[in-house]
Amino acid sequence: MPGDDPVPAHGLDAVVRRDPGAPLAVRMRPRTLDEVIGQQHLLGPGSPLRRLVEGSGAASVLLYGPPGTGKTTLASLLSQATGRRFEALSALSAGVKEVRAVIDVARRRLTAGEQTVLFIDEVHRFSKTQQDALLAAVENRIVLLVGATTENPSFSVVSPLLSRSLVLQLQSLTPADIRAVLDRAIADERGLAGEYTVTDAALDHIVRIAGGDARRALTALEASAESSLDGVVDVDLVEASVDKAAVRYDRAGDQHYDVISAFIKSIRGSDVDAALHYLARMLTAGEDPRFIARRLMIHASEDIGMADPMALQTATAAAQVVQLVGLPEARLALAQATIHLATAPKSGAVTAALGAAMADVAAGKSGAVPAHLRDGHYAGAAALGNAKGYRFPHDARDGVLAQQYPPDDLVGTDYYTPTDHGFEREVGGRLGKLRRIVRGK
Repeated sequence: MPGDDPVPAHGLDAVVRRDPGAPLAVRMRPRTLDEVIGQQHLLGPGSPLRRLVEGSGAASVLLYGPPGTGKTTLASLLSQATGRRFEALSALSAGVKEVRAVIDVARRRLTAGEQTVLFIDEVHRFSKTQQDALLAAVENRIVLLVGATTENPSFSVVSPLLSRSLVLQLQSLTPADIRAVLDRAIADERGLAGEYTVTDAALDHIVRIAGGDARRALTALEASAESSLDGVVDVDLVEASVDKAAVRYDRAGDQHYDVISAFIKSIRGSDVDAALHYLARMLTAGEDPRFIARRLMIHASEDIGMADPMALQTATAAAQVVQLVGLPEARLALAQATIHLATAPKSGAVTAALGAAMADVAAGKSGAVPAHLRDGHYAGAAALGNAKGYRFPHDARDGVLAQQYPPDDLVGTDYYTPTDHGFEREVGGRLGKLRRIVRGK
């Protein structure tokens, strides 16, 4: 429980970093802002984050970004900010009681002119009640809140707390950034201290599998070095030590929506290779295959429609395979449907046609059904004139005849305008003839 003189949460961090048995990623954590690699868009002169780290800023912030991009590092540097006390809580273990205890201590310190920085790791895991407990303290600056989250705060942080904080998005580190992190760890006394020779191919492989995550890169380097018998780390050793690349994906947050959006837009744009990439990312990350199948079925009508009527059938068949067979075999059906839809001719005519028809209905254009089209099967229907004068199309030689179908105020209205893409080219040729016959022109 916090007290008037607690050990700063990251005060122990400096001890851990000096411990040769600590993980390499901990030992190599930057000690100053100048050692931070990447995130230069947030660390420029006068930026809110730099001022906060240097002890002159007065804004609460939410640090949002993928794993291994420096959120905990920046929090560690905040613990050294001049004239401030630093408290840290983890959303995985702290409750409302712990939050209120920290706020009470911070309030007493503030009366003595000492400000408290409260760091909450994994803040997106705090319940609404826990987040609400912070509101007054943040608004009145009893504490300066620094929250770290891998999920978009728009999805995981309550609106009142969000509006009282600066949201600073950290970016995945570039390959050059990861390479610089690795080079430093190989040479630095806190790291491998130059005792290992790491080949360029091995470094390239670590950079590739890190996925912009510095912690993962350092963990891979450490695991590979520990497996080396002769002080040499080559690509074969790295591959044997680390078997899978990182996949950044959260099924309840922004990555879920961003990746499926990119998937559908790649199909719409006819980039089959990009579509397969995003499909693979979703499958690797454990996305629900039924969700993917549903989006494929929607896309088949929304962006292909009558340009390739078989697209909807393919997407529906893939959904049935997902339901009846399941993973992992259903991945192939999803891939087949993805390829079919991505390579199919595209048309938004179905979407536009329905949208125009629904807009007219919403505008009140829904007149009475013509009498000859009404149901004539129930008792009394004939007396009302229902179905009287209806002409049966199959009696005509071509199966089409002149007859009014829409309400009076919609006669002559065209909703569906086919493109000249794929099968719609044929539909367009027939449609003009059908409309002329039906409308008696």
